[in-house]
Amino acid sequence: MTVPDQPYRSGFACLVGRPNAGKTTLTNALVGTKVGIVSNRPQTTRHAIRGVVSRPRGQLVLVDTPGLHKPRSLLGRRLNDVVRDTLADVDVVVFCVPADQPVGQGDRFIARQLRELRTPVVVVVTKTDAASRQQVAAQLLAAGALVEAAEVVPVSAVAGDQVELLEDLLVGLLPEGPPLYPEEQTTDSDVDRQLAELVREAALEKVRQEVPHSLAVTIEETARRPDPKRPGGELVEVHALLHCERPSQKPMLLGRGGEVIRAIGTEARQGMEALLGARVHLDLHVTVLGEWQDDPKKLNRLGY
Repeated sequence: MTVPDQPYRSGFACLVGRPNAGKTTLTNALVGTKVGIVSNRPQTTRHAIRGVVSRPRGQLVLVDTPGLHKPRSLLGRRLNDVVRDTLADVDVVVFCVPADQPVGQGDRFIARQLRELRTPVVVVVTKTDAASRQQVAAQLLAAGALVEAAEVVPVSAVAGDQVELLEDLLVGLLPEGPPLYPEEQTTDSDVDRQLAELVREAALEKVRQEVPHSLAVTIEETARRPDPKRPGGELVEVHALLHCERPSQKPMLLGRGGEVIRAIGTEARQGMEALLGARVHLDLHVTVLGEWQDDPKKLNRLGY
């Protein structure tokens, strides 16, 4: 369905910002469903995740990228490369600057990268629900001064404030063209990657110290069969590996008597069942993959 007398627009918008700037939460809010995992840990997003927003006047494909940062590992450099490669091939850039933190070196670093682009930039001051009106007003001025912006918009993805306004602004900046994805599609991430990310999201919430940065998850196998407990239903068996870098990290993921790994499994399984629409049996194991963040072959094996 299109809007009469208005051209249909479609294209890509890339969300950039320093780590933990609220990019994935905003992406999920715009799409209207969860397409990326959310955590308060930096570098939660490790891939360019596409979320598809289909509306009567156009289709907006959001590309949520890892946070641009000063890399300390080969993984960090590859994550930055993902962002730069994405920026080179989108129609509009959404620069996310959190309202509850002062503009810092990370924001200025990103702004310098954006000044080299000819792509229109919309500056979004995120997390306005976590800041006072005075903070938001000051941040709008500070963020707007970082780059030459087509628009500067305050948004709370959590509260839903100004999300629809932002969506309309972004669609209006896209070129005319037909839909790029089927209307019912909300992401282009394959199912195995989504399952792995649900496990990693649960683990990020359950472990502390140095483990989150050293954690990767792979899905080794999935199998579907009739559900013996639900006639006509389906049971999906998922076998996943949690990879850490050092032997000392393995007990942290397992927990005393296996309590941590069980809690990770319980939380991840709920997300998987919602995603797959079936009952899930989740089998988790922890393995040590030494210093994988700086090993090209191991990074390739893990999908980075």
